[in-house]
Amino acid sequence: MVRINRVYTGGGDDGTTALGGGQRIAKDSRRIEAYGTVDELNSLIGVAIAAGIDKRMLERFHIIQQLLFNLGSDLCILEEDKERLPVPQIEDRHVRDLESWMDDWNEELEPLKSFVLPGGDMATAQLHVARTVCRRAERCVIALSREEAVGQHVVVFLNRLSDLLFVAARYHAKHAGIGDVLWDSRRY
Repeated sequence: MVRINRVYTGGGDDGTTALGGGQRIAKDSRRIEAYGTVDELNSLIGVAIAAGIDKRMLERFHIIQQLLFNLGSDLCILEEDKERLPVPQIEDRHVRDLESWMDDWNEELEPLKSFVLPGGDMATAQLHVARTVCRRAERCVIALSREEAVGQHVVVFLNRLSDLLFVAARYHAKHAGIGDVLWDSRRY
């Protein structure tokens, strides 16, 4: 369990921050950008929940929010420090869970005949925003992985999560009575 006695320390006033292993790095480094974007994604999922996503999805989205905190810990500890500092990490089983949940929801959906326009009600729109931020988080982690090692399942997890967010937006829209708003390439 993490204990936070004070929110501010002043340690970052010089433009650096501490990783979980104690190393100080620039706040605009690729690693901080990567787990900062994961934090942004988690917040957007919180907004989608608050906007009233379909109740059948709530338990899974609460798990996803927990996993995104695990992902943040996975990214804030350097790979070489993980034996010394065991932290929650993204594992293959988490990727498989996302795939299973997607398959469950997708069974109720019609096959797509065109691209889906983001929108619908507030919850659907927020799920689409979360999907796009998830893709950005994935790009940030890929850029980081070209310079430093990252957890083995992190990129795959983010890739599947963005897919899940797309399916979740469609699933919610269906159960909210909105349905998909499809792109009509010939209309305009």
